[in-house]
Amino acid sequence: MTSDQHDELTAAEIARLAGVGRAAVSNWRRRYPGFPKRVGGTPQRPTFSREEVEKWLKATGKSDQLATAGRTETGTQRISDLSQFVGGGPSYTREPEHSLADLTPGQLLARVMTSLLPQSTAEATPNHADDTDAHDTDVSVVLDPACADATLLMAVADRFGSDVKLVGQEIDELAAAKAKAALHLRNDTQSVQYEIHSGDSLLNNQLSTYLGASAAVICEPPFDLPQWPAAKLAGDQRWRFGVPSPRDPELAWVQHCYAHLRPHGVAVIAVSPRTGIQPSGRDIRAALVRSGALRSVIALPTGMGSTPDTSIHVWVLRRPYGTPTADTVDMIDLSGLSDAADVPDGDAAWRDIVRGDSPALSRAVPSQELLDGDVSLLPSRYVSAQVEATPDDFARVTGRLQALYRHVGQGLPNFAAPAAQVRHTYVSFTELERTGALRIRSRETTPSAGALLVRTLGRPPVVATGTAEDGIGVAQIVEINADRLDPHFVMAFLQADAQALPVANTLGALNREDLRRCRIPRLPLAEQRRYGDAFRYLQQLQDTLTALAKASSHVIDQTLHALTTGVLAPGFSVAQATDGAVATDNETREL
Repeated sequence: MTSDQHDELTAAEIARLAGVGRAAVSNWRRRYPGFPKRVGGTPQRPTFSREEVEKWLKATGKSDQLATAGRTETGTQRISDLSQFVGGGPSYTREPEHSLADLTPGQLLARVMTSLLPQSTAEATPNHADDTDAHDTDVSVVLDPACADATLLMAVADRFGSDVKLVGQEIDELAAAKAKAALHLRNDTQSVQYEIHSGDSLLNNQLSTYLGASAAVICEPPFDLPQWPAAKLAGDQRWRFGVPSPRDPELAWVQHCYAHLRPHGVAVIAVSPRTGIQPSGRDIRAALVRSGALRSVIALPTGMGSTPDTSIHVWVLRRPYGTPTADTVDMIDLSGLSDAADVPDGDAAWRDIVRGDSPALSRAVPSQELLDGDVSLLPSRYVSAQVEATPDDFARVTGRLQALYRHVGQGLPNFAAPAAQVRHTYVSFTELERTGALRIRSRETTPSAGALLVRTLGRPPVVATGTAEDGIGVAQIVEINADRLDPHFVMAFLQADAQALPVANTLGALNREDLRRCRIPRLPLAEQRRYGDAFRYLQQLQDTLTALAKASSHVIDQTLHALTTGVLAPGFSVAQATDGAVATDNETREL
């Protein structure tokens, strides 16, 4: 079934429908309150009503680009009846799109972290007469004690403009110079106040003027520090929650950031997941929770930071004023999102997650629960990744799987031995191409249904189906003359022959010359089709069994989860097989 026959669309299908990138759809969901709400799917892969999406595209003018697009091979289709937007139809306002696709992971992280700062960040410092750490300043200060090239501070400027003063320190002099240059340019256009210092802010804190005075601190500390100079700074007053172990540099940075906050100030800090579980940091984590300073822990998708392929958690701290009242910490697990562009970068989106009803994304965890045991601050420990089910649900799904396995078992084919020994003669792809039986094309060619797709990364060749998935991971395209060759016959024998050839390129696939050396048996078309039918049936059976195995594994995972959470009791029964369907131990070993 093609996507345009669905009543519901995924975000990727909406992108194809509208002829835009995937990131543009993520932008629409954030920027337009009227964008259709999720009607199905999962929080990680939501689906939307096709009818509502098409109405929204028309109402906002996003469908304008489709009027000339028509239907394409990539799935873009024309939305009919656009006459209301032509001539004297209703007017609409078109806002410029700012795609997230061009942002680096570090810039995307900066947008997300900045969105966690409250709007009150730009407000004047409140007067807390009984708080000795409070300072009055002319303008709110947002500080980054490890500012690198000012990526985070620039994101703050994007949000708050000239309403805040940007202050940073960076140990790398070249990076500090770049930060100054970037903020100088921003000052020319936005009149942004800024102040950048060079040096190690842990050992030589040139930001001490702002201790207890900053409206916000935003920081991605260096991730590659095995230790920090604990011995030199053991008596420093910044360690309000305890002196970090030499092996816990990030806990030093967390407290360093916190020490600069004014009352009710907020710190947003990127840390590695191990900081949330390392035994040496248990007491400091407990103190952060007990004091009410730690407000949220957010697990982000892998690779969403300035260091490639790393996992990042974001800790949000708020300096209490008076008696702490917080007795929960918001644990938010977004690590399962398939697209980093789906991570919220606005107040409303974060509120929806925190106040939402999805146990697969967030949970307000009581402080006492966190303080029990090792004070783990991993969201995955507290946020349920599985959807809870009832015993009746398990019984129904298990029964359905049992029926499917019986059905699949009946479909296992029996092949007879050939009447005589088979001795094939072979023909090379070079000869087949010379005679017009096939044609080897580059991967830039749009494959048509029935073409043979030679794929990358050592994956077996497949026959094109004419869908958008045909273009994924293709190294070579072989167009087949269906009057002379059966594509499934060619596919199977090509796979067998290609396994004997070495692959010496970064794609992990046969190049064109290697492909031309491959051979297939020289057989009449009718005999090819007999082989092709057998290969096609076995491939379909293999796909079915793979899907069934995946579904079975998911059910087993859910069952394990249900047993550990008390949904199911440990007593169980197994349906007895009949007709000798159970293999003996010897038969199993033979298999």
